[in-house]
Amino acid sequence: MTDRQMIRIRSHQLTAAINPFGAELSHLEDGEGRELMTNADPAFWTGRAPILFPVIGVTNGLQIRLDGTTYPMPKHGFARHSLFDVADVSDSRAVFALEDSEQTRAAYPFGFRLEIAFSVEDTTLSVEARITNRNAGPMPASFGFHPAFAWPLPYGRGRADHRIVFEREEPDPLREIAPDGLIAAATRPSPLEGRTLVLRDDLFTDDALVWDHIRSQRVTYGASDGPQLDIAFPDTPKLGIWTKPGAAYVCVEPWHGIADPEGFTGDFRDKPGVFEIAPGDTKSIRMRVTLTA
Repeated sequence: MTDRQMIRIRSHQLTAAINPFGAELSHLEDGEGRELMTNADPAFWTGRAPILFPVIGVTNGLQIRLDGTTYPMPKHGFARHSLFDVADVSDSRAVFALEDSEQTRAAYPFGFRLEIAFSVEDTTLSVEARITNRNAGPMPASFGFHPAFAWPLPYGRGRADHRIVFEREEPDPLREIAPDGLIAAATRPSPLEGRTLVLRDDLFTDDALVWDHIRSQRVTYGASDGPQLDIAFPDTPKLGIWTKPGAAYVCVEPWHGIADPEGFTGDFRDKPGVFEIAPGDTKSIRMRVTLTA
């Protein structure tokens, strides 16, 4: 989809462009038109901010098991490769909706409605996912955000000056990712210095940094002496931070779920990080990005 076909919303300080294919935030610009998102260089990764549903990461054998039946499931699920309907749009707000279909039920045998609502006010972009269960029984799922922010941000500081500061101390070791993308049994020591992650390419040689039990509900990203992004995620208990060495982006990924552990062959409902939504209920998962001076 071309930039002209994207849905744009704006305030005086921010402009966001969302692609209905995947309901993917593709551009976020400040009031001067400076891009805060990835340049999507195909030499590294063409993604921008995929929506992860109904799984996060890789499942064992690229499949899930439910009540004795096996279903194929692509990495990060199918929402990011689905065309969403534009359910509502105004100057400062847009809502995108995806409902179950014959195609989705072949991988995930549930009736659902997934809405992704974007709004901008002053210097804040708010994103809310609303997942509704349309089944007679409980519906298991995972959900995650995957925004890729410019590294460096467009304010004159180099990549080496950028860091991510966590709201709270995070002393726990991180989960290791196996070569096949599954969660390994081994862990790695936290790379934080106090509450600060100083960004370096070598941190990501072996894939993402994965906090399995995050205490913080927000982080601040940028150089210490320039504009920064305050990223809040009040509803997600896990966090991934990822890039490819040398790329001009860093992903800050609030997750409610995680990839399969190595060797996991259980029912999807028993997978670590999976939540259940009661019949007729809706689960809300939010993220806010605020540009601070």
